[in-house]
Amino acid sequence: MRLIIQPDYEHLSLWAAHYVANRINQARPSTSHPFVLGLPTGSSPLGVYRHLVNFYHRGTLSFRHVVTFNMDEYAGIPEDHPQSYHTFMWTNFFHHIDIPPAQVHILNGNAPSLEQECANYENLIRAMGGIDLFLGGIGPDGHIAFNEPGSSLASRTRIKTLTSDTILANSRFFDNDTSKVPTTALTVGVATILDAHEVLILANGLSKARALQQAIEGSISQMWTITALQLHPKGIIVADEEACSDLKVSTYRYFKDIEKVNL
Repeated sequence: MRLIIQPDYEHLSLWAAHYVANRINQARPSTSHPFVLGLPTGSSPLGVYRHLVNFYHRGTLSFRHVVTFNMDEYAGIPEDHPQSYHTFMWTNFFHHIDIPPAQVHILNGNAPSLEQECANYENLIRAMGGIDLFLGGIGPDGHIAFNEPGSSLASRTRIKTLTSDTILANSRFFDNDTSKVPTTALTVGVATILDAHEVLILANGLSKARALQQAIEGSISQMWTITALQLHPKGIIVADEEACSDLKVSTYRYFKDIEKVNL
């Protein structure tokens, strides 16, 4: 696993955006061989999306031959709800780039059969040849996507009941009213994420410090699903200085030192 330590959120976002853009451009995607990109929602990726949009407007990046799969979506709220992840993605990213709408995939939280929707999502990812790069965030409790503590590390796309901590954290998007936050969601599984050819996780702020410490120094555990990234051959975490606050000094220095070689 690589740990890339950046001074702050802005530098973290720019590093990750350059990484994503370089991977797309290096792949030289085409209609017959698109680049398959997994994407998250939440506050962590907003800076990355802003930079990717800027790259597109500068003419250095195109999403014409990119296919996307989002990590998750709430169950039971309309797609056009202000806090649905459909709305989030189109407002903050897709409306500002040249990706064809048919190449955007987001789980349907209002499907007639949520179980079938999840199965179809997994089948579609496989039919595309898997995800080339999965970009993700990390929760304060170490969850990735909506794979809360206790989630199986072999899990696949499924319906997930949200914990009280996640509902409380997400209530800031629902007028700070926990009663307005959906209690269930559809989410890709931990194994779905680990199947990607590369996984790039963003970790910013003091609230992510304990989760990052577990991810890097802790044992692999379903109680901290981010620790599953230790099993991935091409897993990367990009963190700012605040998120590194709980790391041992020796761990911090080790990753700072080896990344000098990779520059």
